[in-house]
Amino acid sequence: MPTTTPEHDKRVAELIFGSVYPHYVTKVEKKGRSKDELNEVIRWLTGFTDEEIQAHIDERSTFEHFFESATIHPNAHLITGVICGYRIEDIETPLTRKTRYLDKLVDELARGRKMEKILRAG
Repeated sequence: MPTTTPEHDKRVAELIFGSVYPHYVTKVEKKGRSKDELNEVIRWLTGFTDEEIQAHIDERSTFEHFFESATIHPNAHLITGVICGYRIEDIETPLTRKTRYLDKLVDELARGRKMEKILRAG
């Protein structure tokens, strides 16, 4: 599988978190999951509070700024597999890898995976 290109990485970095977030909400709610569960996943990955997540939405933070201020969970490296055509563990650009971690967690939530599995609990 190909690794990401500099152009792809730049597009990911410049995406506005608050413009993608409603799509995450729609995706999980369509599958019977809740916005609260989505936020739980985001809190786990980033260390943010609900208020900090909302502030990033309100401030129109890019994914670059969003992840710059995040404290990535120590077990995030356990998030593996293919998302958006890329094998997560092969993505060399840290920001793009973190963004794909989030995409993968949202995908797992929407697919009905148990929360303790999504949150990589022992």
